Amino acid sequence: MGDNIPLIALSGLYRRFPAGDTEVVILNDIHLAIGRGEMVAIMGQSGSGKSTLMNILGGLDSPSAGSYRFDGIEVGSLDDDGLAALRREHFGFIFQRYHLISALNAEENVAMPAIYAGMDNTARAERAGQLLGRLGLADRLHHRPSQLSGGQQQRVSIARALMNGGEVILADEPTGALDSRSGEEVLATLKELHARGHTVILVTHDAQVAAQAERVIEIKDGRIVADRRNPGAHDDAQPRDRPAPPAHPSGLMANWGRFLEAFSMAWRSLVANRLRTLLTMLGIIIGIASVVSIVALGEGMQQSVLQNLSSLGATNIDIMPGSGLSDDRSGGVRTLRESDLIALAAEPYVEAVTPMSQKQQRMRFRNIDSNATVYGVAPSYFDVRGQKIEQGSNFSQQDVQRQAQVAVIGENTRKTFFDTGSGLGEIILIGNVPLQVIGVAEAKSSGWGGDSLEVWVPYSTAASRIFGQQHFNRLTVKIREGLPTKAAEEALTQRLLLAHGTQDFYTRNMEDILESVEASTRNIKMFLTMIGVISLVVGGIGVMNIMLVSVTERTHEIGIRMAVGARQSDIMRQFLIEAIMVCMVGGGIGIALSLGLGAVVDRLVTDFQMIFSLQSILTAVVCATLVGVVFGFLPARRAAQLAPIEALARE
Repeated sequence: MGDNIPLIALSGLYRRFPAGDTEVVILNDIHLAIGRGEMVAIMGQSGSGKSTLMNILGGLDSPSAGSYRFDGIEVGSLDDDGLAALRREHFGFIFQRYHLISALNAEENVAMPAIYAGMDNTARAERAGQLLGRLGLADRLHHRPSQLSGGQQQRVSIARALMNGGEVILADEPTGALDSRSGEEVLATLKELHARGHTVILVTHDAQVAAQAERVIEIKDGRIVADRRNPGAHDDAQPRDRPAPPAHPSGLMANWGRFLEAFSMAWRSLVANRLRTLLTMLGIIIGIASVVSIVALGEGMQQSVLQNLSSLGATNIDIMPGSGLSDDRSGGVRTLRESDLIALAAEPYVEAVTPMSQKQQRMRFRNIDSNATVYGVAPSYFDVRGQKIEQGSNFSQQDVQRQAQVAVIGENTRKTFFDTGSGLGEIILIGNVPLQVIGVAEAKSSGWGGDSLEVWVPYSTAASRIFGQQHFNRLTVKIREGLPTKAAEEALTQRLLLAHGTQDFYTRNMEDILESVEASTRNIKMFLTMIGVISLVVGGIGVMNIMLVSVTERTHEIGIRMAVGARQSDIMRQFLIEAIMVCMVGGGIGIALSLGLGAVVDRLVTDFQMIFSLQSILTAVVCATLVGVVFGFLPARRAAQLAPIEALARE
């Protein structure tokens, strides 16, 4: 703009505040023009409206009516980001109470305005060091405000005001909290800045301080009552050779730099409040650990069930008498016989086939007597079922043909009747039939018989000597590997229909059972996962509550950041990143706890394993991030919408 246009021009400006049903007028019809390079003192008693006027000049507050033009631009037409840009690019504030952020050192406090201007980290540090060195604080760069005297803190505040150029320095009672010597040093610094070309506006109630300015504006009861030149001050309203403000990058790099700084500030804030951060994370830790552990438990349960069922033979087809499981007359159907066994064994798609008849019988060995489940099977039974003979041997087809009185016992049977011995070669009694033990089969916790006492004998021996029946309760067919089970099922059905002449049997293949079990376990996993998600939501609500408390506690810090030029988006980004970081770190701890639980389960439980998948872990990370975004948005938005002047007023 041209030099003939005042830098600051106020016309008919009012500021009113509501007070119950009425309004209190703080500024009343203010008309004022301040040129470039002037050093102006606004003087008045407490309550006269001078601080309110300074806040409006600096864009921290807005007038209720009237016009405020800065360098020809109507300030009232600017939105929140426009006002932030005005503060960031043109104004530097020096407050009576310094308004430094206690968690930052001197260099970081000074560099803060340049963060929001997009200056890179190296340039910021260099300029902040130069400014503090010029003000005699080169040896105090890394001291926090609590380690500095009042005069030193005020000089840090001055350096901060100059960080982005400080075309206009607004000083509110800059010597009010200082001793006389420190006050003189601060005034000398302000006069030096004025000599360098900065426009300096002092707000004071002290006539001696006001006498240092070349122009004094007196305000009383919200009205300007005097505007005079100080005859003793150097009067030159022409702009001096003020140093050019530092160049600031723009565009993508500036936005990326602000994001990195927001990330850094968020992390430092979390570290500075470790206990509160940990308590905030607790709900997320529990929620994520619950989700990951429940998914892993569900996956492990599903795999365990499916493996147990698969051990019965994933390609096996069972043939039972009757029309189905609900057929009450199936026990009276006795059409499955040895001829069917021989016919099916000859089919090209059949790898092995075994009959099975079973009954509960009394088993005795010496003085031990117990009920046992006796199975009449073919030698191929153990291959069809996928069960190994641990000790001894299986009976043979010759044993079937000669109805040999031999038996294979289960591991539980061996422990019950022979304790630490193998039992091989011993004679046991099934009912009144003596049988010689020739083998011990491995223990199997699933399938027919489960963990009961089991004895397997040749089906011919069972039929003629033990059960007294020639029909079978079931035929189990193992289909050759690689062949479609459904097609084989249809073929053997047709083969038996041809032999029987009627449908007096039904088939059941393991694929149908596996599909049913998979569907059931998926539903269980979904239900359990929902429980984990509920705990995660509860944790997210906890994050929101703590972040709202954090916003309340840090309102003053938010006001400082806004005063030096932070946009609403900068404030919102910082608090949103904090919430996301809390959830991400909590999620990481939750995942680690879940993996630790999995390791403990693996050690303590031998036949079950929690199965962790990369997908479930990535899902947990995404969930943690979403919780941070969703539940951190409200606190972040609340922080961003705080009015700068109201935020600064809260200590």
